[in-house]
Amino acid sequence: MSASAEDPILAYGARIAGDDARTRIVIDLDREPKFSVHYLADPPRVVVDLPATAFGFPAKALEPRGLFKDIRYGTMDADSARIVLTAIKPVKLVLAKVQADESGKGQRLVLDAEMVPPDQFADLVKQQSWTAQDTARDVGPVAPVQKVNASDFLIAVDAGHGGIDTGAIASDGTTPEKQITLAYAKELADKLNQQPGIKAFLTRDKDEYLSLSERVTIARQNHAALFISLHADTLKQKDIRGATVYTISDKASDKLAADVADRENNSDKLAGAEAPAAPAEVADILMDLTRRETQAFSISLAQDVLNSFNGQITMINNPHRHAGFQVLRAPDVPSILLELGFLSNKDDEKLLLDDKWRDKLVGRLTDAVKEYRASTIANGG
Repeated sequence: MSASAEDPILAYGARIAGDDARTRIVIDLDREPKFSVHYLADPPRVVVDLPATAFGFPAKALEPRGLFKDIRYGTMDADSARIVLTAIKPVKLVLAKVQADESGKGQRLVLDAEMVPPDQFADLVKQQSWTAQDTARDVGPVAPVQKVNASDFLIAVDAGHGGIDTGAIASDGTTPEKQITLAYAKELADKLNQQPGIKAFLTRDKDEYLSLSERVTIARQNHAALFISLHADTLKQKDIRGATVYTISDKASDKLAADVADRENNSDKLAGAEAPAAPAEVADILMDLTRRETQAFSISLAQDVLNSFNGQITMINNPHRHAGFQVLRAPDVPSILLELGFLSNKDDEKLLLDDKWRDKLVGRLTDAVKEYRASTIANGG
C-alpha cells in the first residue's frame, strides 16, 4: 500500500550516534518507504525525501550531534515528507538503506554519513538532477584522495596533535609536541616514498587540528595498509625514557600505558571538540570491533619496529605495550602508536630536537616498514 495523506508511514522511533568524522542515524518505521537522497551546499546538507510520513518520535531522539549541527524533518505536501541534515563540514552518505527491524514489527531507515573532501562534495551537488535515480550514485564509499597503483603499499603517517591541541611542551617552554611529531612524520613519509612499491601520505601536513576519529577515517577512506601515529609525550616520572610502541587492546598492559592512552584519548576534549556520548543501543551498532587478523598484523608491525630499533634506538623497559587508544581503532588497518621518546626526560628531549637523531630514528622506522611489507608479501598478504 502506498503512503498518502490519509495513510502516512509512521516514524515511531529514532536514534543518532557518532562523531565529527562518522555519524549514524536510524529511524524506525512501520513499513518500508521509498526514499531518495540529495545534497545542498552553503551550508552542506543532506536531504532525504520520503513518502507522506508522520513523525511520532520525540524531538530529543534526533538532537544534532556528530557531523550534524541541525536536523529538521516534516511534511512537504500531501504525498511527501523530508529530512534535512545540516552538517558541520562536507559530508556524504556512505550507506542509506531500509532493513527489517529485528523484532519483525517494521522497518529501519539506516543512514551512515562520513566526512568527505570538499571537492568531492561539490561534485555531488553539481551532478544532481534531483530525480530518484540520483540516489544510487549519491550513496556509496568516499573516493580515496590518494592516487596509488594497485601494487603500492600505502601507509598513513599520523603526526600526533596539531592546531589548538599542542600536546606536550619541551622544557624550553616554546617547542610543542605537535611541531616535533610533524617534523618526524614529514621525514618518515619522505623516506618511505623513496622506497619502491611503497607510498606514504600524511594525515596532516601542516599545523591543524584533527580529531582522533578524523585521523582514523582518513586512513580508512584511503585504504591504507598501515597506520603509524607519532607522539612525544611527557610523564611525571622524569627518569623514564626511550621509545615505546603501542598496539590496541581493551585492557591496558600496565598503568603507564593506561595513563598515556587516557591522555591521548582526551586530546579531543582538550581541543573543545569532544563528541557527545552516544546512546548505548546506537553505539553498539557503530562499534568497530578490531578484527583479530588486523590486531595480529599490528603486533607484527610493532615487533618489526622493536627489532629495527634494538641496539640503535633507546627503548623503554618492555617497549611493546598496549592500551585502548582511540586513534588505533580502525578495524581493517593495522595500526601502531609510536612514542618517539619523552619530552619530560632531558636525554630524550635533547635527542628528539636533534636533526641527526631524527634522521636515524626515521631510517630505522623505514627499515621496519620495509621488513613488515616483505613478510606480508611473502605470506601472501
